Amino acid sequence: MRVAAIDCGTNSIRLLIADVTTAADGSVMLTDVHREMRVVRLGQGVDATGMLAPEALERTFAAAQDYAETIRGCAVGGRAVERVRFVATSATRDAGNRAEFVVGIKARLGVEPEVVSGAEEAALSFAGATSVLPALGGELVLVVDLGGGSTEFVVGNAAGVQAAVSTDMGCVRFTERYLKSDPPTKAEIAAAEAAIEAKLDDVLAEVPLGSVTKVVGVAGTITTITAQALGLASYEREAIHAAVVPLGSIDKAAGDLLAMTRAERADLGFMHPGRVDVIGAGSLIWRTVLRRLAVLTHGRLESATTSEHDILDGIALGAAGGPN
Repeated sequence: MRVAAIDCGTNSIRLLIADVTTAADGSVMLTDVHREMRVVRLGQGVDATGMLAPEALERTFAAAQDYAETIRGCAVGGRAVERVRFVATSATRDAGNRAEFVVGIKARLGVEPEVVSGAEEAALSFAGATSVLPALGGELVLVVDLGGGSTEFVVGNAAGVQAAVSTDMGCVRFTERYLKSDPPTKAEIAAAEAAIEAKLDDVLAEVPLGSVTKVVGVAGTITTITAQALGLASYEREAIHAAVVPLGSIDKAAGDLLAMTRAERADLGFMHPGRVDVIGAGSLIWRTVLRRLAVLTHGRLESATTSEHDILDGIALGAAGGPN
């Protein structure tokens, strides 16, 4: 079976076309046919206005139209895309005019977008991130999906998700709320850090962060910070995926990105242009999360794993009838 999965977040819209096979043990595997990402900033201003901006909708609809053409063009080798699944997350959840978004997407792709809850988003992220990891067994793994408008914290093991929470904390939202200077001032950083810590207090009430034995970070903010930590000259997906990076190295990389001007970030060979203005807030969130985890686990957690497989893979697995 060939499926198409689309993840429409606050900052980017991504497409995965994949062939699906089922192993002898019943597990479902994906083989990439095509992956694509565009930064459309759908969540532009949503935090302040509660509405999707007309220009943001136009950018997103244009990308959806192009994706529809790509999906039709992938009918090669006698195989066509049989199922298309479109999932929209934080920005669309929060928008008062999301019905306009739903109608526009359906007109271009022929499928109604699923505006998923935070809990559903968390489960999809966990399924995607862990689909390519070694067998989990009984160990508790934390998956952190750091997006533009929200961040999901999901703890689970081989039996599935044990606890999950979605927070309205993301790189676009926190840039718009707190980090207005270029580079951010000490006062702006302090205010943002305090807000992140407060969000983590709320997470702790629902998710046993101190019990985890491994943390896996997914999505573009975290993969970009990983590229900085690894000292890459360009974005190398193969080097970034499954990289196990010491917490100290991530802390330094995040701090360096936060302190840079936007012009300095734009000069980095691995930096996507659509992340230049928001990677500082994303770096601050990831750094603060890992610092708190180091304390909560009493130093047992010494590194974080980065996965290039995330909610997009979870959406594809769900379209194929696999997990979620």
